[in-house]
Amino acid sequence: MPLAKILLYYVFTPLADPEAVRLWQRDLADSLGLRGRVLISRDGLNGTLGGDMASLKRYVRKTKEYAPFRDIDFKWSDGSGLDEGGHSKDFPKLSVKVRDEVVSFGAPDELQVDANGVVGGGIHLSPEQVHDLVAERGDDVVFFDGRNALEAAIGRFKNAVVPDVETTRDFVRLLDSGQFDDLKGKPIVTYCTGGIRCEVLSSLMVSRGFDEVYQLDGGIVRYGERFGDDGLWDGSLYVFDKRGSVDFSDHAALIGECHRCGSATNRTANCADAACDTQFVLCATCDTAMCSSHEPASV
Repeated sequence: MPLAKILLYYVFTPLADPEAVRLWQRDLADSLGLRGRVLISRDGLNGTLGGDMASLKRYVRKTKEYAPFRDIDFKWSDGSGLDEGGHSKDFPKLSVKVRDEVVSFGAPDELQVDANGVVGGGIHLSPEQVHDLVAERGDDVVFFDGRNALEAAIGRFKNAVVPDVETTRDFVRLLDSGQFDDLKGKPIVTYCTGGIRCEVLSSLMVSRGFDEVYQLDGGIVRYGERFGDDGLWDGSLYVFDKRGSVDFSDHAALIGECHRCGSATNRTANCADAACDTQFVLCATCDTAMCSSHEPASV
């Protein structure tokens, strides 16, 4: 039986004709029966695709034949399975779109990209180098979460700063407010799922006077592959597909707290009210019905 896998990847590189890249990527992924989401802008490519391993390998090979995409770091993880048609169960469809930003911080004019990637971003550190930095600088090192508060609720680096944000667009407002100015002068390690959000976030921080900014190369995914749950990471990794979250070992900590009963869980759920787009940390034994006021519905 074919193995179901998921690819997570991005690249920052100038693209002269994003629409042409969109058409090519859509036709390529569709011809291979892949599902997921691919975003393209003038600054690069950002994708998550699911399917059988053989098809995904062909996708990787064909995508790398395009010179600007030759050095993409593709991250692999296990999918939930394939349906009767051989499509990934983790994604409902294939979506390939052109956007102003490959990750939406609401600051497209601030981002500078050349053939080598983001200009003026944080220094890339491997998982091992992050450990070396912590060994050298101790508690002075600040882990700065580049994801939203829901993602961080079920998994994060120990003692990390977790900004109270719902979307990446909130980061610009908070940075400009001066809320984190006390961190200037400290070594800051930004981190996110696969690394793409920190490419932009770290550059925004550098341009606002944070003078020692790093980013975890490959994101939490690469860190988990290297150290699992035996390092500086606590909990589960939130993912944007039907899996909901993934663990790096059989002894991952449960640090999320159910919105309704307070029990430990790594499960999240959408509000049952169609007018409410909020997600909650919610254990499996609790009723998932939530009212649009973001409070638990009566039972």
